[in-house]
Amino acid sequence: MKHYVMSGMEAAFVFIEGLGVIVIVGGVSWGVLGYLRDRLRGGFAGDELFQQFRLRMGRALLLGLEMLVAADVIRTVAIEPTLSNAALLGVIVLIRTFISWTLVLDLENRWPWQAGSRDVTS
Repeated sequence: MKHYVMSGMEAAFVFIEGLGVIVIVGGVSWGVLGYLRDRLRGGFAGDELFQQFRLRMGRALLLGLEMLVAADVIRTVAIEPTLSNAALLGVIVLIRTFISWTLVLDLENRWPWQAGSRDVTS
């Protein structure tokens, strides 16, 4: 029975990790295609076009990173619960948190814990 549970956890890890990669690659593709479409249509001015591109890319990156962290949690907690894996997970979560905060601040001009889209200078 334990073997089946471990196999299930490993399958979940591989699935979620793969899904995270697909989301990042798909998000980059979506961002580039959206940028090209908007540029050809002339729907946005230069700076606004770039901001829309960054917003698409940032959202896809954040979602993909969340999935990769979820996969790492499964691996660390359920598959290989060692102290070194837990330490590595902690470092990964810190890096992901820093990237997430940086992206939210850059894309939405607010800190992640602030509601709405308020300016960080207010």
